[in-house]
Amino acid sequence: QVQLVESGGGLVQAGDSLRLSCAASGRTFLSYAMGWFRQAPGKEREFVATITWSGGSTYYADSVKGRFTISRDNAENTLYLQMNSLKPEDTALYYCAAGRKAGLPRFSYEYDYWGQGTQVTVSS
Repeated sequence: QVQLVESGGGLVQAGDSLRLSCAASGRTFLSYAMGWFRQAPGKEREFVATITWSGGSTYYADSVKGRFTISRDNAENTLYLQMNSLKPEDTALYYCAAGRKAGLPRFSYEYDYWGQGTQVTVSS
């Protein structure tokens, strides 16, 4: 079992930056690929970014590529999402997830554990 707790969300203006954190506890954090997803009101949950267990490889949704950076600190059992140049369309509830699937999983069903989410609101 893995417990995930997100933090760092908030209300910002377009063009601002935020850094989300996801603290993991329970089973070995190192064993899991990690990802960020988001869900805006009235929309389905969508993939944002993923990172391998080692942190050596990452993959991003086209909508955030070049603006967001996913990283992890395995010594601290923490996942991060640095979000720059935020846009109103980035407004959503952001979730972190952990999955035992190798590689760079991009679909919700590939993840085994989920956090409760942290709200990001970007005003224009």
